[in-house]
Amino acid sequence: MLPEKDSKRLGEKDPKEDPSVTLFREYLRIKTVQPEPDYDSAVKFLERIASELGLQCQKVEVCPGRVITILTWKGTNPQLRSILLNSHTDVVPVFEESWRYDPFAAFKDSDGNIYARGAQDMKCVSIQYIEAIRRLKAEGRHFPRTVHMSFVPDEEIGGHKGMEMFVKRPEFITLNVGFALDEGLANPSDTFTVFYGEKCPWWIKVKVEGNPGHGSRFIEDTAAEKLHRVITSFLEFREREKQRLKSEKHLTLGDVTSLNLTMLNGGISFNVVPCEMSAAFDIRIPPTVDLKAFEEQLTAWCRAAGEGVTYEFHQKYTDQSMTSTEESDPWWKVFSGTCKDMNMKLKCEIFPAATDSRYIRAAGHPAIGFSPMNRTPVLLHDHNEFLNEQVFLRGIEIYAHLIPALASVPPLQAEI
Repeated sequence: MLPEKDSKRLGEKDPKEDPSVTLFREYLRIKTVQPEPDYDSAVKFLERIASELGLQCQKVEVCPGRVITILTWKGTNPQLRSILLNSHTDVVPVFEESWRYDPFAAFKDSDGNIYARGAQDMKCVSIQYIEAIRRLKAEGRHFPRTVHMSFVPDEEIGGHKGMEMFVKRPEFITLNVGFALDEGLANPSDTFTVFYGEKCPWWIKVKVEGNPGHGSRFIEDTAAEKLHRVITSFLEFREREKQRLKSEKHLTLGDVTSLNLTMLNGGISFNVVPCEMSAAFDIRIPPTVDLKAFEEQLTAWCRAAGEGVTYEFHQKYTDQSMTSTEESDPWWKVFSGTCKDMNMKLKCEIFPAATDSRYIRAAGHPAIGFSPMNRTPVLLHDHNEFLNEQVFLRGIEIYAHLIPALASVPPLQAEI
């Protein structure tokens, strides 16, 4: 539990603390945790920020109770395509008994580590965007391209009532997005990880039918036997991909297909052989894999298990768009060049899971996943998620360089 001596758990301000850190901790205390996020409080918080910074604030309700909040800093040449700084407001659930401190108190220890759900994923980035723009506006800076900050709900449960719906709305089209930044991951080394593409999540439920009977007999052709064959085929593939990742040192998790058995169902009694059973699999497929051929392999595994074996998709994402990291690409050249000017070492990867960037790319806009957190363990869904305040403050400085650079990219050929 949180030590009693930390009075700031109640929201009291520390006069010695950087105001950006104080704001970050305030945002962390808003309990936007799934499955019942307090989105109303988050929206009110963002509306207050918009008022403080003199930014336009637009709210788009994409479905009941799911609001996209957009803060806009208009450029001097608003006809040019805009820069979109995206982040999500929801966070994943916690097991409070496994946390060192209250996960929604934003406790800061003597080393400056701030413990809270969302400290890495991704409320840090939201506030870093805001504080970078606060700094730039205070300096009287102006840029040709408009900058939008979007704060979206439900990313942690797939974004189906968030960004997936938003990119199809006229309000999104009106943003006239040219280039987007979204979340990435921490990196424990000195390097910053940059993500230019994502895996396609496939959630598959395999159903098998077989002969039922009494549990005392050797029933032929049972559902369990068929399901065993299916599971064996799937998990043998999993092991091959796991070994490939280990043996081919240049590969990252984003380069191989991950597969996990996540649910098993079936049976009605200890002494009854069931006529039906099922297994659910979470599969994440790199954009370099032929999806048609991969599904044919799934079909073959099920067919080989016997009669009465079928599968259905509960999620089947198929867009394999990737953002260019070629130096000839004007957006990447500016992004990477600005990072190089700050002596930042970048490592480009495919994101191993899935973020809202995939919807932005599918809508035809280049997007980079980037959270400026190096020298930090990856704890985004783990217990005791934390971010050090110095790493957080360095992130503001990084965005304070990236935003002007991206918002000043000269008109592209398509814009002339």
